[in-house]
Amino acid sequence: MKIPAAIIGSGNIGTDLMFKVKRLSERLEVTAFVGIDPASDGLARARRLGVATSDEGVHGLASMPEFPDVRIVFDATSAAAHQRNLEVVRAHGKLMVDLTPAAVGPYVVPPVNLDDHLGADVVNMVTCGGQATVPVVAAVSAVVPVAYAEIVASIASKSAGPGTRANIDEFTRTTAAALRSVGGAGEAKAIIVLNPASPPMVMRDTVYCLVEHTGPLDRAAVNASVVAMVDEVRRYVPGYRLKQDVQFDPVDEPWLPALGRPFTGTRVSVFLEVSGAGHYLPDYAGNLDIMTSAALRTAERLVELRGWETA
Repeated sequence: MKIPAAIIGSGNIGTDLMFKVKRLSERLEVTAFVGIDPASDGLARARRLGVATSDEGVHGLASMPEFPDVRIVFDATSAAAHQRNLEVVRAHGKLMVDLTPAAVGPYVVPPVNLDDHLGADVVNMVTCGGQATVPVVAAVSAVVPVAYAEIVASIASKSAGPGTRANIDEFTRTTAAALRSVGGAGEAKAIIVLNPASPPMVMRDTVYCLVEHTGPLDRAAVNASVVAMVDEVRRYVPGYRLKQDVQFDPVDEPWLPALGRPFTGTRVSVFLEVSGAGHYLPDYAGNLDIMTSAALRTAERLVELRGWETA
């Protein structure tokens, strides 16, 4: 028995998620899909697939005949809209998986802390950049302390819808916070670049970790940890890959502005590429794919541990 789920947000992320659930999930079924633009492509595609729709947002969802049976609601709108959506969903006792950078619930990055917050009624999927880079920082920090992490996420402009563009500030804050709280970095910074190149380029992520160590750094252990983590992410995001070998460079700075103190150690640099599965937008939209794939993996784990499939 598949568990009924609803998606709020008929833009790029919500529509990609709808296709991903319908094509890949053995545990979930999208029974309601809502937005606020009657002319949106996502709503039109949902109707053609036989999914019930509403163009009245979360309040429209709450009045749909399908809603009482829904157990999980995915929020693919914006950080600004999330709080209102969560209030309505909570009032009806539903679980929410938040794909916005609102950061209301605990951060979940599947290969790092999937099972840590399964009792929460809302979990936050951080950002596309966070899903791509937090695992790498966590892999490095599992071997050696990361004093500072900085990531640059570059995505194709054509893959960034209105919601993504409205959330740039939230993206940087939420991603940096997750690099610290989930990835284990002492300090962190996140940067997003909307790449206007034509033809569009796939998502690329650069991760810099400044690590401190008293003796020689075990580079082989760091490399092995990163490679193992990349393989773990690839289990649910097949287009996730290392662009080149992990890089190690000595750093000896009398004063490092990022830390506000002297620093002696090593800079670990990891270069990633994320191609999408092409469920909605073409394969350049790896930012959509990693976000929706992480959300689906998290929701299916929530279903599994609650025993809803056999209820």
